[in-house]
Amino acid sequence: PIKPVLAGLWLTLTTTMGWMSPAVGETLVVQGSTTFNTRLMEPYQRAIEAMAGVSLSVIPNKSLNGLTALIEGRADLAMISSPLETEITAMRASNATAIDRLKGHLITNTRVAFAVHPSNPIRKATLETVRRILLGEINNWRELDGPDLPIKVAFVGKAGGVTQTVQSQVLDGKAITAADPLPLSSAEQVVKVVAQEPGAIGLAQVRLLVEKNLPEISTDATIAQVLLLVTLGEPTPAAREVIEAARKIASKRLAASEF
Repeated sequence: PIKPVLAGLWLTLTTTMGWMSPAVGETLVVQGSTTFNTRLMEPYQRAIEAMAGVSLSVIPNKSLNGLTALIEGRADLAMISSPLETEITAMRASNATAIDRLKGHLITNTRVAFAVHPSNPIRKATLETVRRILLGEINNWRELDGPDLPIKVAFVGKAGGVTQTVQSQVLDGKAITAADPLPLSSAEQVVKVVAQEPGAIGLAQVRLLVEKNLPEISTDATIAQVLLLVTLGEPTPAAREVIEAARKIASKRLAASEF
């Protein structure tokens, strides 16, 4: 009869004194990027929960939706797949409040690749050449000593993470204005279109190209897409546990081929 009493006293003391993980027993809501969700939450949510000592309610929508939910108190963490500064710029245009309190926490990077159809012989180009394609200044593959085919640019529309990354790092913040644009709803659709269209070039994470066995155009500079978790101000103890767990899982389990 003494042991249960001592055990209960020990649990009370450890909880009160903070010797146990502050995250134990909590449930956090995470909203935002479908890319982040696909890369980390879908395959590794249970591992992150176990390591952090929390339960996660994950709602994949868009990076901006996640940030809005965070600001409005409907989420504890936002997951985004483009630089926080880029997202904040978009939010300023909509007069969102509290955006100056947003704090980004880098989880990992993944490389952006430019996919082409297997029949397309073009395998190398400068980033400047890619920029001119995306801005509609180069419209046919024959201008690059390729086949006589119009260039169709496939990308995720409506501020997809890869699209925003390319616009930020390649186009100096400009929008894609290709002569034959193909805005799509997901990166999976982008690689599917490229696999079917001999004249297409697609913007996607390199892992999707590997999965679909699609070739890419290598460039003279690397375009890196960031995956971040965002908090409103400094993270709570529970949120910090999730951030650290996500970083550890990403460093151990994401393939080196993603970069």
